[in-house]
Amino acid sequence: MQQLTLDSSRRIEWRDVPEPTLEGDGEALVRPLAVSRCDIDLLYAAGILPPPRAFALGHECVGEIVALGDAVRGLSLGQRVVVPFQISCGACGRCLRGHTGSCERVPFLSAYGLPLSEREWGGALSDRIRVPFAEAMLLPAPQGVPDFVLAASADNATDGWRCVAPHLRARPGARVLVLAGIAPSIALYATDAALALGAGSVDFVSSDDDALAIAEALGAKTTQAPVASVRGAFEICIDATGDPAGLVAAVRATDKEGVCVSPVYYPGDATPLPMGRLYTKGIVLHSGRCHARRELPEVLRAIDAGRLHLDRIVTRRERFSDAAEAMAEPAVKLVIEREPARAA
Repeated sequence: MQQLTLDSSRRIEWRDVPEPTLEGDGEALVRPLAVSRCDIDLLYAAGILPPPRAFALGHECVGEIVALGDAVRGLSLGQRVVVPFQISCGACGRCLRGHTGSCERVPFLSAYGLPLSEREWGGALSDRIRVPFAEAMLLPAPQGVPDFVLAASADNATDGWRCVAPHLRARPGARVLVLAGIAPSIALYATDAALALGAGSVDFVSSDDDALAIAEALGAKTTQAPVASVRGAFEICIDATGDPAGLVAAVRATDKEGVCVSPVYYPGDATPLPMGRLYTKGIVLHSGRCHARRELPEVLRAIDAGRLHLDRIVTRRERFSDAAEAMAEPAVKLVIEREPARAA
């Protein structure tokens, strides 16, 4: 079958690879229907994060089940499902605690479409992907919601949700600040989620005209400025900049006893932090990965109820046949569709 691959020299090409098969009676095969580009995919394609090896692309996916193991219950052939990007069994100690991104039964950081694990799980920009724990991983797609809208719920949209949902539950009506940068779609999904969950206000700061326009359409107050210049006092701050200056700015803008969430990766061991300010203001700084399977049911319910507006964040839609070129080209949120793309 054909699988889109990024090699170590950043060349993106379709390659012939063996088609996956069921390897156990609890597994499923899924045919991807729509795949959205994660913010990190563009960083790999642009060389900002040098790929350590060739790897299959695509990990934000909605698809249809084309094969099921005999032991799988509650799912059916032809059913449309969302495939969380991380591999998780749903039954080990970590999964039961909700840490589905750190499942004990697979190598650490196991995921589709990323070169993070010692095991290759394939990518969603392909004809088939194998889902090893079908009942635990797959979630039925809400009826009537288009594929291109749902794809990002497998990762970035759920990542944005978890940046704000628990903190707004603890601080109803809180003021939220979102600083966008290398993760513009996570920043926008966090903005959308915060407004849906009753934030008192959402301020969105970016230097990107497209991201600012989307944030304003969602209902945020927007500012075009360098993130390091931000001032204010917000109960919840989101650092999606990938810039140490942006992280420091987010901490400084977090109010006393507030929370600062950084859903982006900072390489190396020397990212500076204003520890004195964190200590004296009692700020909680949360840095870490999204546990997508844990959050997905709540996100899908919000999408189904019309509370989230993921369609407004998609800025470009392309066909599978054009994916090799499109994956390396600028767009706030790109979706690759198996069927002919329609105007966004």
